[in-house]
Amino acid sequence: MTNLLDDLAWRGLLYQQTDAEGMEQLLSNEKVSLYCGVDPTADSMHIGHIVPLLTLRRFQMHGHRPILLVGGATGMIGDPSGRSEERQLQTTEQIDLNVQGIKKQMEQIFDFDTENGAQMVNNREWIGSMNVIEFLRDFGKLININYMLGKDSIASRLDTGLSFTEFAYTLIQGIDFNHLYDHFGCRVQVGGSDQWGNITTGLEVIRKTHDDNTKAYGITIPLVTKADGTKFGKSASGSVWLDAKKTSPYEFYQFWINTADSDVIKYLKIFTFLERAEIEALEVTVENEPHLRKAQITLAEEMTRLIHGQDALDQAIRISRALFSGDLKALTAEEMKDAFKDVPSVEMTKEEKTIVDFIVECAVSPSKRQAREDVTNGAISINGEKITDVAYVVSGADRLDDEFMIIRRGKKNYKMIKFV
Repeated sequence: MTNLLDDLAWRGLLYQQTDAEGMEQLLSNEKVSLYCGVDPTADSMHIGHIVPLLTLRRFQMHGHRPILLVGGATGMIGDPSGRSEERQLQTTEQIDLNVQGIKKQMEQIFDFDTENGAQMVNNREWIGSMNVIEFLRDFGKLININYMLGKDSIASRLDTGLSFTEFAYTLIQGIDFNHLYDHFGCRVQVGGSDQWGNITTGLEVIRKTHDDNTKAYGITIPLVTKADGTKFGKSASGSVWLDAKKTSPYEFYQFWINTADSDVIKYLKIFTFLERAEIEALEVTVENEPHLRKAQITLAEEMTRLIHGQDALDQAIRISRALFSGDLKALTAEEMKDAFKDVPSVEMTKEEKTIVDFIVECAVSPSKRQAREDVTNGAISINGEKITDVAYVVSGADRLDDEFMIIRRGKKNYKMIKFV
């Protein structure tokens, strides 16, 4: 098997290590437990969250045991890292709902049933029972204020304002690493590059509460960006979520399909578990046959299958093929609604109208003369059915779920009609 750290370096997944030589020796000689944390600030992760988790999964594939920490306690405070303003605090009930959503998504990524199966923990179990005096005496005493002021996540907020709540966050995360070290034998923390300060605080807590022979390590992953330097993980409609209700499998699939040639090999390395030889072969196709988009198709299939499963991938492919061919009849009403949720839409009443009047009123055709011409020439389709009779009456039979219909003018000019 390829050396794990060499593979991570080739994939562009190594940014900082607290002790690169010690880490290499540790991984070569032992099967270790290592952790990554996610704060439940929403009921779903988005694709920007999963790079450290996928990296942790790579460790699992090399025989190490991942510990998945969902921050039921830290999520109630909010990490100031990478933020310019204070987070809005959430209720305990909302945090609990968020924890459940994130747990389900982690179960999709990791193997829990093997000898080195993943373990899932919630830091509210040990932070939630700690009183303020314990916190200040047992841990607050360990970390100097000047040390904390040197953290980028804190220093960057001093001018704009930082509450004591968020100021204390890095120490609380340090308590997490110390707890996992003591109770789970956890030796390594993995996180995004913005977590470097929090990871090193954890190492400082471990160092000061154990003897000099204690060894723990931290590793961070670079921020993923596009080739043009812009932020990764946004689509036209906003963040790309792992929750199918927030970002449907079809939208998720399309996000990856639309990856630029300049980014696709980088993303295959970071996000997929394909072997090096297969990725390098796809790199050749990007150079020699870019129009076939083999690399993008592979990336979309691998990611959609990983997060949503094979059935959802099959559905996303079916919708994509139907839209490409124009054969909308192959889609269910729900699939059609999903596929066209971002196209221009207009509201209409549930009245029967001739096709000419209808497409003028909903601004598909600019005039009755043009409407008649469009219908006669076969340029108008309703829900994938071509309409060529100018006397055709649009009625309830054309409404999908009695709620909407899709009209197409020409090859690619779609509009969703919503009935009220």
